Amino acid sequence: MNIENSRSYYGQVLERSTDLRTDACCTLEPPSAAIRSALANIHDEVKARYYGCGLVVPQAIAGAHILDLGCGSGQDAYLLAQLVGETGRVTGIDATPEQLAVAERHLEWHRDRFGYARSNVAFITGDIERLGDLDLPEAGFDVIVSNCVINLVADKAAVFAAAYRLLKPGGELYFSDVYADRRVSPALLADPVLHGECLSGALYWGDFDRLAKAAGFTDPRLVSDRPLGIGDERIAELLDGIGFHSATYRLFKLEALEPQCEDYGQAVVYRGTVPGCPRVFELDGHHAIEAGRMFPVCGNTWKMLRETRFAAHFDFHGDASRHFGIFPGCGTSSPFRRDAVAVASGACC
Repeated sequence: MNIENSRSYYGQVLERSTDLRTDACCTLEPPSAAIRSALANIHDEVKARYYGCGLVVPQAIAGAHILDLGCGSGQDAYLLAQLVGETGRVTGIDATPEQLAVAERHLEWHRDRFGYARSNVAFITGDIERLGDLDLPEAGFDVIVSNCVINLVADKAAVFAAAYRLLKPGGELYFSDVYADRRVSPALLADPVLHGECLSGALYWGDFDRLAKAAGFTDPRLVSDRPLGIGDERIAELLDGIGFHSATYRLFKLEALEPQCEDYGQAVVYRGTVPGCPRVFELDGHHAIEAGRMFPVCGNTWKMLRETRFAAHFDFHGDASRHFGIFPGCGTSSPFRRDAVAVASGACC
């Protein structure tokens, strides 16, 4: 039912973003001046059919090859096409013919608007649950993005597994989606409006964490989140007691990340060189790294900066030769009491 309802809801029921009945599929984050400037270069028809729930604009993507899962009418694809530049590429995949028709209709318009000799955007018809059926390069993408789409598919584990396979080592899945604070009843999936509004298919956040780690993304990082408002009385009544959030995560494809944030006495200094981030680089919601300041990091964060496209923008201090336990303020604290006093004993009970 999921793929059929998605095609129907986004291809026929909704004609413009103003037809939405909740703010689940709306982006409320204020964009930066650079993003606003890039959005001004996108065709009005493309923007009118936009149903994203977050800003999927990862940093430092000049020259990157990006895959957009569930690209819809192409707003994110055309936005990212400007940020990767003429040497980069963006490939969008969607299963809704009406949406793709809008995206493809304006390929040449955007190429001319961007001043490129040839378009750096391509669109493919396909189901993101079946990415293996498409002619996509294994380990061929620097970044994979998705904007409020994974909640719409039934086999979410297949999407995460395929994303891991398609990413280059050190690449990342950077995506926004809707999450629930508890498991939503499967019976609600039969309601086409609840599904189409990105609610009944929303993952319980604990299930997302499990699925992401099972796919190989050992340390999911929450970038931003906001609670969703449901103004429609019928929808609010059907979902009474369930809290929903729109959240943006970044998942890195890195070997040997640890389940917890371990402290090895390492630190980084941000050089202030990531475009658009001269003063502070925000890796995630807990790591705002100020330029020029020594910033202690856990082993996983070290790898996310040292073994990815961000390495050139940091100086690195220390190594992993000495372990100091769980990194303060991260992961899970030791379960053992710190105030307990060891007492010598001649027997074990």
